[in-house]
Amino acid sequence: MSWPPDRQRFAGLRVVGDVHGEAEAFAAAVAGAEALGLFVLQLGDLTDHGPDSPSVLRAMLRLLGAGSGMFMLGNHDHRLRRALTGRGVAPTHGLTATLAQLSVAPDRDALTAATIAAIATAPAWAGLRAHRFIHAAWHPAMEHGLPPPDAGARRTTPAVARAIYGEVTGRTNPDGFPERRHDWIDLLPRGITAYVGHERRDVPTSWPGAAGGVAHFLDTGAGKGGFLSWRDLPWEEIA
Repeated sequence: MSWPPDRQRFAGLRVVGDVHGEAEAFAAAVAGAEALGLFVLQLGDLTDHGPDSPSVLRAMLRLLGAGSGMFMLGNHDHRLRRALTGRGVAPTHGLTATLAQLSVAPDRDALTAATIAAIATAPAWAGLRAHRFIHAAWHPAMEHGLPPPDAGARRTTPAVARAIYGEVTGRTNPDGFPERRHDWIDLLPRGITAYVGHERRDVPTSWPGAAGGVAHFLDTGAGKGGFLSWRDLPWEEIA
């Protein structure tokens, strides 16, 4: 994992929301980042739902190998690894499509092995100055320690569970997905900015919290009929 990125090598970060198998959109995001000299930080949920999860995985593995990108651990990534290692996982939320796509990939065995290894060590959260990067939701424990180095290969701790699943109210939205709780936004300390995906919105959305922090939501429905969003952060914004 190349974190934090080398400020001499990169001009800043491109923070990319949930991809969910939209390979063409992700390729465009990566190409644009490379043209601008930006490190690609993807917020998790690389696969499921979209038409070409294997190509998304190959692109991310290439970034990891070059030290020019990384992805946060998302709930779909965590579930995919469990399925690929033979765990009893219900094939829901697009996983069936991903497993079918992988089964006919010409590099199936090598891609599967590399994916299992990459997800095992994907960080559940990361920070850089006053910025926090998480798949689903922030937890106060993230301010006091690093995530487990093998978060993607073990049972979730409370902080890791918050990072990849967030919190739910127990109710269901009209789109069939769980209604999320947002209490954590009001707990973000003043000056802290959190970038998250996980929760689909029509456009990238900023949500200020009561304590002075801000959450930026970047999942805009890639792979689910929406589009892929990202935000560029030059080093001047992260100083």
